[in-house]
Amino acid sequence: MKHNWISRDLAFSSSKYCSFYIRVKRFTIQRRFGLEEEVTKILKAIGEDPSREGLRDTPKRVKKAYEFLTSGYKADIHHIVNNAIFEEDSQGMVLVRDIEMYSLCEHHLLPFFGKAHIGYIPNKKIIGISKIPRIVDIFARRLQVQERMTEQIGNALMEVLDPLGVAVVIKAKHLCMMMRGVEKQNSELFTSCMLGEFKTNMVTRSEFLDLIRTGST
Repeated sequence: MKHNWISRDLAFSSSKYCSFYIRVKRFTIQRRFGLEEEVTKILKAIGEDPSREGLRDTPKRVKKAYEFLTSGYKADIHHIVNNAIFEEDSQGMVLVRDIEMYSLCEHHLLPFFGKAHIGYIPNKKIIGISKIPRIVDIFARRLQVQERMTEQIGNALMEVLDPLGVAVVIKAKHLCMMMRGVEKQNSELFTSCMLGEFKTNMVTRSEFLDLIRTGST
């Protein structure tokens, strides 16, 4: 009798697992082909023939591109930092300038791109310098507005590093202004986020701004 109960329990557990696996598999397939189908619809809607040679694999390529360009949604900042925080008594300003960034405007799904300048004042801890551009990528690889992205980067550094202050300045060109609408090809958007010492101490803030202007292009 005992063995019969075990057999039934195993059979029930197995059926639940199979059902769960099927649901996950179905969701994965739907997600995979859902975007491709929508791209095909867009191509048809603008009067194109999705079956012609040049467009035949476009839905797959667009899907792959968007998975990369929105990979920031899945990124875990603590996994990205990966314990690359080190004890250090230095309290001098640390600045990483001219970090190239690319993102997608959430209003038109058109790219905006430019450079981020990020500084912080250590509070007995420093972060591996390669992690700062990676943190930028986490928030750039999403549907974004530049104003929000700038603050997200600053707040993330404050959270993982607990410094005395963080400063973020981003300069970017937006294709939604360059290719359509007002069509101003030379326009640039500047945004800033000043936290801690950079917000409360004008001398510290001025030093940071002077450094990012020095030799800037």
